[in-house]
Amino acid sequence: MYHYTEFDKHFVRARAAQYRDQLERWQAGRLTDDEFRPLRLQNGWYIQRYAPMLRIAVPYGDISSTQLRTLAKIAREYDQPDAELLRQAQDKQLALGEVPVPGGTPVATRLKHGYGHFTTRTNVQFNWIPIDKSAEVMELLAGVDMHGIQTSGNTIRNITTDELAGIAVDEVADPRPFAEILRQWSTLHPEFAFLPRKFKVALNGTKEDRAALGWYDIGLQLVRNEAGELGFKVLVGGGMGRTPIIGTVVRAFLPWQHLLNYVEACIRVYNEYGRRDNLWKARIKILVKAEGQRYIDKVEEEFRAIVERDGAPHTLTQAEYDRVAASIVAPALKAVARKGADAQVHQIVRADAEADPLYRRWLERNVRAHKNPQLRAVTLSFKRLGYAPGDATAEQMEFAADLAERFSAGEARLTHEQNLLLPWVHQDDLPQLWAAARKAGLAKPNIGLLTDMIACPGGDFCSLANARSLPIAEAITQRYQDLDEEFDLGDIRLNISGCINSCGHHHAGHIGILGVDKDGKEWYQVTLGGSDGTDLSGPATPGKVVGPSFSAAEVPVVIEAVLDTYRRERQAGGDGRSETFTATLKRVGIEPFKAAANGARFVERETA
Repeated sequence: MYHYTEFDKHFVRARAAQYRDQLERWQAGRLTDDEFRPLRLQNGWYIQRYAPMLRIAVPYGDISSTQLRTLAKIAREYDQPDAELLRQAQDKQLALGEVPVPGGTPVATRLKHGYGHFTTRTNVQFNWIPIDKSAEVMELLAGVDMHGIQTSGNTIRNITTDELAGIAVDEVADPRPFAEILRQWSTLHPEFAFLPRKFKVALNGTKEDRAALGWYDIGLQLVRNEAGELGFKVLVGGGMGRTPIIGTVVRAFLPWQHLLNYVEACIRVYNEYGRRDNLWKARIKILVKAEGQRYIDKVEEEFRAIVERDGAPHTLTQAEYDRVAASIVAPALKAVARKGADAQVHQIVRADAEADPLYRRWLERNVRAHKNPQLRAVTLSFKRLGYAPGDATAEQMEFAADLAERFSAGEARLTHEQNLLLPWVHQDDLPQLWAAARKAGLAKPNIGLLTDMIACPGGDFCSLANARSLPIAEAITQRYQDLDEEFDLGDIRLNISGCINSCGHHHAGHIGILGVDKDGKEWYQVTLGGSDGTDLSGPATPGKVVGPSFSAAEVPVVIEAVLDTYRRERQAGGDGRSETFTATLKRVGIEPFKAAANGARFVERETA
């Protein structure tokens, strides 16, 4: 992972001190609420439905065990709600009612605190930190090289990459040095501090797109041309929200040296021509869709001007690349050598693990190949019954830090799917890691399966949400606790968003659930066939709505009807494996699934 330079350390600590001064002036009445609002937002502090929400950047997902322990400390000591606010939130939940699981078992949604939430963009959020404690938290974060800078506002947000960056077997090149160069260039960029809307950039270094590039404002795919030279395929104008659009390829090959020059041209044209009169039409996707080739031509014109008129001031040199890459190094790995009693214990653990069918399933779903054949990348599942997807208590974050230190050279990575990945695990340590992770409840072998769902915090916390996400996620998770059934269903990505802003990436789910408001009540749309481009279901594409919206109580029944239709319609493959959900959907079309979903709605209403 990237190691901060002295300049980096000074920068984030100075920013924390600056924020403390701003907070104290606001508390003393020398700054108005309107004056303080942009200052706190620039550091990741939102005011949500009940309390402040802090968003912390984890650039391209890399996080150390020390940083995890600091997040655990924040969860334990600072993520504590005011008693009156918590009572109001609980009363609101009771008024909305509970979501029943098929069979009539009620699911109580609990407003928890003392935990962090992993997001789809490798940020970490806290929902209950009092604003008068915010400066203390910023100083704690700065002490371990973390911050919330540009996790809010109309700026260039946290840069993301593939979670297997630097270790993937199919990697063209490691995207992390380029991601770090972009992070350094974009942080407090004076020209792009007030864009028409927020702006998100992702990079992918593997042959398979595992960074969902098509859904980003700018997606950068590392490629090699016929001469073997390294560069980027550049996509611009992707995004979700109320108008889901897949990014347009504006450059098939851009030499890597011109990365910053070209990205600057793309954003400069957007900054000049992007709409500021309509919040819903202000994203770059609307400009690219409206202007098409004219946008691309304008970018090329601006790029030529930057190179020819301005002298290409941001051209990357090999020396600059090497400087940054030198700070992103593989850790020194300890040799696995066991003697005496330790070797005996290890053999017992291995024998117990290999005799357990759950271990074999864990190897299949949670363990991935590594560029170093002696190593493996292992995903810790943060999708467990009783917890919202991506939530981690203080104790679980500390335990994950322990596992990272024992088995992964002190490093972990946040994933797009709201889990944690250990990137440096020796294959000989897999049985012991499994045993330890299982004890902590982090070894569920469900990665890529139905219960490995993505969900935003929804109406339980977010002031923008139209409906709650977490009770729906809990109801579906409780219904599908049989691992045999989940393995039989196979690879299915289920994503849930509480509103059209799509923080749960529902558009990209094989099954997507979107919360909508109807006459002040919670309803949900269901979409099928979406993809983020990160798997074998094909390129990024938005799902199709299967019918009118459903009530909260109907959603679990509708999902069950959709999955029953898949089991009925699927075919056996030549290798003996069943056809995947997305393959069946493409072959038979959406109509059988749509009919089943709408039929389940009416059955549920008649039996209610």
